[in-house]
Amino acid sequence: MDPVTKKFVVSRDVVFDELTSYGGSSVELLESKVDEGQEVAEVADQVELAVSPAAPVASSSGGEASGLGSRGSIAPNLPESRGEPEEAVEVISKEQPLRRSKRVIKPPARYCEGNTVSYVSCFFAGPLDEREPASFNEATGVKEWEDAIREEMDALKKNETWDLVPKVDGITPVTCKWVFKLKKKADGSIERFKARLVARGFSQQYGEDYEETFNPVAKMTSVRMVIALAACQGWRMWQLDVKNAFLYGEIDKDIFMDQPLGFVSEVHPDYVCKLRKALYGLKQAPRAWYGKIAEYLQFCGYLASNSDSSLFIKKKGELSVLVLLYVDDMIITGNSEEEVARLRAELAIRFEMKDLGELHHFLGLEVEKKESEILICQKGYAERIVNQFGLIEGKTCSTPMDQGLKLRRDEGRVLPDPLVFRALIGSLIYLTITRPDIAYAVGRVSRFMLESRKSHLVAAKNILKYVKATSDMGLLYRRDASFSLLGYTDADYGGDSDDRRSTSGYVFTCGSAGISWCSKKQDSVSVSTTEAEYKTSALAAREAIWLRRLVDDVHEEVQGPTLLRGDNESALKLVNNPACHARTKHIEIDHHFIREKVLEGSLVVGHVRSEDNLADIFTKSLSKGPFQRLRGLLGLITTSHFKGEC
Repeated sequence: MDPVTKKFVVSRDVVFDELTSYGGSSVELLESKVDEGQEVAEVADQVELAVSPAAPVASSSGGEASGLGSRGSIAPNLPESRGEPEEAVEVISKEQPLRRSKRVIKPPARYCEGNTVSYVSCFFAGPLDEREPASFNEATGVKEWEDAIREEMDALKKNETWDLVPKVDGITPVTCKWVFKLKKKADGSIERFKARLVARGFSQQYGEDYEETFNPVAKMTSVRMVIALAACQGWRMWQLDVKNAFLYGEIDKDIFMDQPLGFVSEVHPDYVCKLRKALYGLKQAPRAWYGKIAEYLQFCGYLASNSDSSLFIKKKGELSVLVLLYVDDMIITGNSEEEVARLRAELAIRFEMKDLGELHHFLGLEVEKKESEILICQKGYAERIVNQFGLIEGKTCSTPMDQGLKLRRDEGRVLPDPLVFRALIGSLIYLTITRPDIAYAVGRVSRFMLESRKSHLVAAKNILKYVKATSDMGLLYRRDASFSLLGYTDADYGGDSDDRRSTSGYVFTCGSAGISWCSKKQDSVSVSTTEAEYKTSALAAREAIWLRRLVDDVHEEVQGPTLLRGDNESALKLVNNPACHARTKHIEIDHHFIREKVLEGSLVVGHVRSEDNLADIFTKSLSKGPFQRLRGLLGLITTSHFKGEC
């Protein structure tokens, strides 16, 4: 950009002017110093002057450079005639030569040859994963991808997914495309090449070719509950995967689709596919599959839980078997090996299944079992996001957020491209499935997704540094632990947000580790610490009632009330007794839900010291000592400790 005309000029012949900034402050500095009588060479050293051998110099007819009186200067603009490079150096270095660093600059490993960096890697950069074809034409010619395509087409024909029919006038068929994905193991190695024919469902019209689309999937709290129960009871867990699950779902609308690329009929190239079964990409496909698998499980004697529609239970006398469904992945566990084996065999007859044996990897969660203990972690996933966002090298942190850190919406420079920041936050949110220790820090930085600034990015990088140091940490569930619910609540009055809303946090343990937790900003401003704690207790009470029902379904009826602990005695007294009406009459009626549950005997509240309150880790940033202590009480340990390597 021309600093005078403020216009951008595109040219191959470029000379960098390292003295002049956009405002010309460096040139003004030189001029002021020269006016004071200081040598030009000394001034150049102060501003770290570096002149290129090809830098032009605007010289006067008398042979002396103009612009700085009798001394001379470097012209900020390019003249038509070039001077000799030697003259440019000589003008400045008559009394003192330029000093050039002889230090060898070594670029970071992520920028070395072989590592590709995308244009969005302004703040993070890392090597990309193995390349997946973006289109059908890119996949052709590669044996592995061609085999995957043929396997997909064989499955479509076997399930009689469509019929070729003449194109109906007035109806625009849905288009389709091939999608390719590398399926990897927990260690990152390639397991298989997968190809999918996907319908472009975005062109569907509501009421014409689809209506209901909701499909229940297993909640992560339910997943942790089932794993905790299996560890407590010593049950074995099995994992199954349904091949081409969506193709089993039947649709009740007439949907037409173009013939897939590469498999157009030679006899009827103008025909279209009238779908008989649900296809990946259709809006109603997940719901159609759930209806099919739920119908079959009910035929086998399993009933859907009222607390989680994706959890199917079979109880008969002493028999207790659970099936947890997440789209086409399922976990089976129970106290009867014979019933589990029978169900696995029946599912293999009705659907084309892939029996993966005992549970070891589920939705990115790594499950390790040793004697009577089960550890769930996301070590591989944590290492991948550390590599992806370019923190392979560098320092680590002992806590995810500095104690007392204040983040504001209007402080710091706005990020020119917030895409990387948003991708990082999304990755960290998924990591909180097994890492409650970063829930508060991730919740804090996720509040600035709309307008991200440099300070928010620095805080997110600090979380990533902590993840790098503790990538192999996970939740440990033991067999000898009692399978009972225990809750902790806490609130940070006033919080650290711009609108002064408090932060609520709660955690429930079942057995030896946490199964449910939350860290969120309250919906309204509280006028006192008591009110903030009272609102948090009401939030935790709703979660406690749902967890009690879930325990009733998967295990046995909960006897007695569930204990909910807090460190604010005023809030606890307010729960048990409607005192101080004048100070609480403005509180919304839904927050008094906890008082009703305490009166009916479902919940009981109790006091706990602030040092022993596990919910503190979800409401504030702590120093290293208290943070690591509470982290251990939550049941978080490293994989090396679990394996006995330390």
